[in-house]
Amino acid sequence: MSAWRSPGETIASQPSSILFLLPSLGGGGAERVMVSIVTHLSRTRFVPHVAVLEKTGPYVDKLPRDVPLHELGSRRVRYALPGLVRLAWKLRPATVLSNIAELNIMLILARSLLPHGVRLLVRETILVSAWLAEEARLPRILGALYPRVYPRADGVICQCDAMMRDLEECFGVPRGKLVRIYNPVDFGFLRTMAEAGPSPYSGPRSGPHLLASGRLTFMKGFDLLLEAMSRVVREFPAADLTILGRGPLEGELKALAERLHLSDRVRFPGYQLNPYPWVKHADMFVLSSRYEGLPNVMLEALALGTPVVGTDCPGGVREILENCRLGRLAPGVDAHRLAETVIGALRADLRSQGAGGLDVFLDRFRLDRIVRQYEEALAGPSEP
Repeated sequence: MSAWRSPGETIASQPSSILFLLPSLGGGGAERVMVSIVTHLSRTRFVPHVAVLEKTGPYVDKLPRDVPLHELGSRRVRYALPGLVRLAWKLRPATVLSNIAELNIMLILARSLLPHGVRLLVRETILVSAWLAEEARLPRILGALYPRVYPRADGVICQCDAMMRDLEECFGVPRGKLVRIYNPVDFGFLRTMAEAGPSPYSGPRSGPHLLASGRLTFMKGFDLLLEAMSRVVREFPAADLTILGRGPLEGELKALAERLHLSDRVRFPGYQLNPYPWVKHADMFVLSSRYEGLPNVMLEALALGTPVVGTDCPGGVREILENCRLGRLAPGVDAHRLAETVIGALRADLRSQGAGGLDVFLDRFRLDRIVRQYEEALAGPSEP
């Protein structure tokens, strides 16, 4: 891909100023990835800055002290433009890297207001065609803006190959502007955090203990998981399910668990700043999404040696689990098939047979490798 600098090329002696643009530093996957990249970015090559709409979220305190955090002073993307333009002229960054669709579109549309020569990179976090098709409440104009706006970016970072194909085939983004960079896994950090507490699975039930995690939204398919769980407990009477996270569907999901007579089998502990003891000590991690980008929680479960079952939904799940001995794909997005796959995986005891060679399998997601790829993307194209 000639549009991106190769590792052996000469770079400028002065570090380049880079502005990372995010809605907030909340507890989501995009925020976690960006804080990790900013933390480990080479300071001899780059001077990172982070801009957010509001200085909120658990990752505010995780940002390195040498990285300035700028607040644009608006809760809504549409009102953040003046603050972004002022900040861009103050910092004059070589590159702005934006995350989340609304911010990405605003940034590209505002190009003429930004200092001349600034490169605009946007990072896509979801399979766009599935997102637009599944989420009925999204403004219709988004579908029209993608093919008109995204091709005008200098580069589009995608989390998986499926996202690259989607943007090229469905929205006309030129192949040469697309680059795939997987989400990073910091193996040492995960294992340290996983050892920070005892197993949280205590109570009358002996397991198997199933775990799911994510924002409680339609996308994550927790309603499908609860329906699947009603079938799983018939095969494994001592099974229980923990769903970590908060979101707008929390009340509906708790009501569904009660209707399915699962109230004593399912718990909702809310958002956990350190979910990794839950992940490590689970007998299985289940991802029930209707569509995805590249789910960090699934990568982290595998890195901690926890067996995984995931729906074969649009996005990067298949890219992770294909040829993974510690994971299984449930055909399609369907509660019955998800239940059958979970039951089959529990019977097969994947943990006892799938851990061998796992570090080699996960090497493509290793943090230092992913940071290098971001550095090459941020450095820009080679000189002619």
